[in-house]
This record gives sequence, C-alpha cells and structure tokens, in this order.
Amino acid sequence: MKKLEELYPGIDSDVLIKSIKINSKEVEPGDLFVCTMGVTADRHDFIDDAIKHGASAIVVSRDVGKKSVPVVKVPDTNRELPYLCQKFYDYPDQKMKMIGVTGTDGKTSVATIIQTLIGSDICGYIGTNGRNCAAFTGDNPNTTPDADKLYAYLNEFVGYGCKYTSMEASSEAFFRGRLQAILYDVSVYTNITSEHLNIHGSFENYVTSKLKLFQQTKKDGFCILNHDDEHFKEVLAACNGEVLTYGENADSTLQIISYKVYPTHTMIQFQYRGEQFSVDSPLLGDFNVYNLAAGLLTCLALGLRLDVVLPRIQNIKISGRLELLNTKTPYYVMVDYAHTPNGINKLLNFVHTLDIHRSIVVIGQAGERDYLKRPKVGNVVVENASYAIFTYEDPRSEDPKDICEDIIKELKETHQNYEIVLDRREAIQKAVDMAEEKDMVLILGKGNETYEKLKDKTIYFNDIEEAYQAVANRNIREGVPS
Repeated sequence: MKKLEELYPGIDSDVLIKSIKINSKEVEPGDLFVCTMGVTADRHDFIDDAIKHGASAIVVSRDVGKKSVPVVKVPDTNRELPYLCQKFYDYPDQKMKMIGVTGTDGKTSVATIIQTLIGSDICGYIGTNGRNCAAFTGDNPNTTPDADKLYAYLNEFVGYGCKYTSMEASSEAFFRGRLQAILYDVSVYTNITSEHLNIHGSFENYVTSKLKLFQQTKKDGFCILNHDDEHFKEVLAACNGEVLTYGENADSTLQIISYKVYPTHTMIQFQYRGEQFSVDSPLLGDFNVYNLAAGLLTCLALGLRLDVVLPRIQNIKISGRLELLNTKTPYYVMVDYAHTPNGINKLLNFVHTLDIHRSIVVIGQAGERDYLKRPKVGNVVVENASYAIFTYEDPRSEDPKDICEDIIKELKETHQNYEIVLDRREAIQKAVDMAEEKDMVLILGKGNETYEKLKDKTIYFNDIEEAYQAVANRNIREGVPS
C-alpha cells in the first residue's frame, strides 16, 4: 500500500491506496479509481459507482465537481495509468528481464517456449493462456492486459522470485498505450499478416503499432527477428537494440538448416554462429520450427548456454495449440487457437500431412473485430478442409448469424462443403458425430480459453471440455464403454 501523497507529492492527503482499478465494478475499499477512456465508455461516468464500492481516491482528466474522496486531476488519464501503476508497484518491470513477443501468429507459442526454456521457476508468462510461473497459475482477461492488471501481475512475479517475464505484446496493447512505460530487454517478432484492422483502421497502422515493441527495446537489449518474413526489413528499420535473426535464410544468426516433421515429433538441424546442432522437438508443424527457433535465439541472446537449454525442449507444452485430445476413438479431435487466414492455412496444410482421412473444422469469427477478415477465413477453411461448420465465437453485440453470413458470403456460389450451426456446443457435437475412422475434427479459434463473450454477458466455455463431452455423448448413444 501507498499513501496518495506518495503517488502525487503535490496532493496533501495521507489516504492509503490498496490497489489501482479502472473498472468501477472491480473496485474494493481502499482502491484508487482511474477514469480512463475505454473503447466504448468514459470511466468518468462511473465515479459515483466507484466511490460506492469503496474507492478511496479518484484520478480524472476533466472537472467532475466536488466528491467525498480526494480527486487528482491529470492531463490524460490513459497516458497516466501505466506510469502510475509502475510507481505504485515499485517498478516491477525494472526488477526483471522483460521479454516481449509480437506478431500476427505464434505469440502464445513463442512466449510459452521462452518461459519453458528459461524455467518457470524464474520466468513468468503473461498472454492468451493466462499468467503463470512455477508457483501459481491465474487468469488474464486479455492477451496483453490493461496497465492496472499488468503491473499487478508483474509485481506477483517479483514476489515469487522471478527474474524474467515472457509476455505477449499485442498490437492493440500498444495502440491503447498499455505498454508505453516498459523498456524491453528482448523483443521478438514472429510474422505480420493482416489482422485487427477494425482497431487500427489500416494495415499500415497495424504494422506501426507492432513496431513500437522494437522501438521500446533497450539500446543494450536484443531484437529477435524472423529473417524469412516479408516484413522483415520494416521491422529491422525500427529496431533499437542489437538485431539477431532466425530462419532458413543463410544470413540468419540462428539458421534452420533442415527439418522433418513426424506424427509425434520434429527433427531439426540448426546452425548457430558456424556450429550445427540437432534438436528433437515435441512440437509439430513447420510454423513451430520457426517458433522454437525464436525461443532458442532469445535464450542465447540472454546468455543461456545451449547445453542447459536444449534438454528443456522436451518439456514444452503449449495448451490449446495443436492439442490432440486423448479420446481413445478411431477418429481424432484436435483443439487449436488458429483464427487468422495465415494461421489456419498453415495448420490445415500440416494436418493433411498426417495419416488422416477427412478434416472437419469447427470455427467462427469474433464479433466487433476485423470484419474484412471473415470471408478470407471462410475461403481458406473450405479450400483446405474437407468440411467446415461455421459457428459463433465471442459474438459480443453482433448477431452470430450475421457474422457467419460474412464468413460464407464469397462461398455460396463456389462451395458446398460447409454448413452453419450457430450454437458452438451443437457445432462441436455435430463435428464429432460426423467423424469416421481416421477423420480429424479440428476445433479452431479459441484454444484453451475458458469463456465466450455474448451480447450481454460472458459465459464459461472451454473447447477442450466441450470436445470431450461431445465424444462422451456419442459413446453413450452408440453404447461404447467409457
């Protein structure tokens, strides 16, 4: 806890601040409520609600009149928030090596790989799969959370003895200013394809937001870049630290010499500074060869030795990514987070290298997000899968039927290998019921997330659990012993 006058020396108030909040519904007695401007709400409108819940002080950027608690006025509450949180939690980001991972695809995988290779006893993770280190596992409302939560999480890691944080750094987080106070020791770039245009307005703006990670890298830090990605040169020009590269390009710092993907593992030959070495990776797919390369090069940049890091590769497990469920059925069920055209295309191409018959895909697209991406997703799914079932996926305020119609609007005259089942639970059940021997059911878009955002509420929903239940339901109907 801190006194208000410690955070704002010009304010003559010794009121104690227990925590910082920007959502009035989450305010507890002793919290400092910061009235940021949200995507759809001005939190100045919720001051009275915050005070009712026990806020001990308020930070504003416009006149709000006299209140029953101290009011601090600043020029811009959104810009103020990360620096305020940084100060309140005694600069936890400066007590650890900060590793940021950005890109359209692969952020979760690379951030998790890095944590595993460094060791979760000293490295925390923040991203789509929540937040965790060896000592605990917790939820996370966003890929990259708002600053009030982010700095609380970083402070948790410091308290548990972490020396590193491996975090997903989304373009939206940079666009919203959530990360502006952090200087990164290592920044990692996976790839860039079109995404989140509803937020950024244009592809150029999207790329600009991504580049902020590399501009916020310390001068004595490292920028880890995918040499083979088409936007490599743009990212390179933005780098503030020492640049190290990975890829099949012969000029790469860590070169991918060759690899062979097997049904259960991948053999890879790397070359680092003139020396070659082999890796037996539990990760599948060519995209995971690149993800592992990014993680390995990050560890090498941080000074970790190969003989220490390489044995840890066998411990890598990325929840909700290429997760083949143990259904004990003659057909297969896999859950993956793939939701972009590029990610889906790579996933389906990989799946069809396996010894399977048909691929049956369950997928939707998020509401209030990039609507231009929807028909692209529809096209890539029906062109690469045997059959597609389009369904809802975090529809928010949009009608799920309208979203699905956007997905299929370019397919109606050209393809028949799809249908719409709006209810996601029913869609998963339909896919499982369709599956025959050696068919692969792919449930895409959510991975191991535990929620669905509907029009007026957020419900608990987990694709992995739903898939197991759908298999159990089918087994019961068919009299298959459990």
